[in-house]
Amino acid sequence: MNENLQNAMPEDLSHKLDSRIDQRAERIKQATSEAVASAKETVEHVADRVESGVHHATDKAAAAAHRATDKASELRERSREAYEEAVDRADAWLDIARDYVRRKPVQSVAMALGAGWLLGRVLRR
Repeated sequence: MNENLQNAMPEDLSHKLDSRIDQRAERIKQATSEAVASAKETVEHVADRVESGVHHATDKAAAAAHRATDKASELRERSREAYEEAVDRADAWLDIARDYVRRKPVQSVAMALGAGWLLGRVLRR
């Protein structure tokens, strides 16, 4: 049918229509290219922002991990010091108790018997 139209139309009109179709096709190609370029720019911009956000979040997480590690090290050191101090105090009390038993063995046995009897009474109830 297109050939019939072309045969029925003067050649000048046919040429003008072809020219207009070509111009519009070119405009559509340009608009499509511009839209693709704009979309590409937008995607790149969004990707850059996402990457920046990921880096920022990673930096914050790393800083928090370092703070947690530092705090854990500090607490471990304090715990070790408290443990050593408790062991030293227990050793000192044990030395005092041994010294007392050596100086006063009869009284020490009497105190142990009394403490045992009292503990037995308390636990029976």
